[in-house]
Amino acid sequence: MVEVDELLNLSKLVATQAGLRLLDSFNPNHKCYVHSLTHPREVKAIADTVLEKEILDALIPTGLTVLSEESGYIFGHQKSKYWFVIDPLDGTFNFVKGLGPSAVSIALWEGQRPVFGVIYSILERQLFWGGDGIGAYCDGQGISVSGTSDKAEASICTGFPVRFNMANDLAMQNFWRMVSSFAKVRMLGAAAVSLLHVAKGSTDVYSEQNIMLWDVAAGIAIVEGAGGCVHFSPGVEEYSLNVYASNRFLCESD
Repeated sequence: MVEVDELLNLSKLVATQAGLRLLDSFNPNHKCYVHSLTHPREVKAIADTVLEKEILDALIPTGLTVLSEESGYIFGHQKSKYWFVIDPLDGTFNFVKGLGPSAVSIALWEGQRPVFGVIYSILERQLFWGGDGIGAYCDGQGISVSGTSDKAEASICTGFPVRFNMANDLAMQNFWRMVSSFAKVRMLGAAAVSLLHVAKGSTDVYSEQNIMLWDVAAGIAIVEGAGGCVHFSPGVEEYSLNVYASNRFLCESD
């Protein structure tokens, strides 16, 4: 039998330990990364592999299936609708360049819906967690989405995923049509952290097309726990999603 509370506590511990290990063991000023041969705009760092092993060593004994950015599916011995989705280091490029936010993400899903998400934000050294029916928290303090109701006064976090085809005129037109209605547009380079900003009300909307599931699985849950509204659907790439997350006033219609 799956005990969600126990899995949440385990995930919080593991994410925190992984984040602190990253801060203690890896120097972002050293070139400890390579560019992916499949997707040259994607960066892989030694830290991704090291942190993944640490996280998997803790989660695999639960018997649940795990989907990881680095290793794909690792099928558990327990028959269950529950499964973990992890990203050992979201915002790898930001971290290795000392450029911006990065995070460790662990999510538990039941079927195709999130149960909870846990994110350790590296720059802030803060632990976030939450989910529908759980609430949303930063280091134990409750957080909630913004109350902005007018797009002309709202901000949106977005980005171009590694697999985004910038040569596709229609895709670019759709992108500019979406962001042009907002007062401010920010690209942080870490989808998990962008979703945290929606959850704590420092931005109003996050939207991205064909973003990978592991980048957003935990953040989606936390936004829902913070009282937000999230719509997502399958993207064109395997394991990718089209995501729109917002406060309750700026929800997209179903």
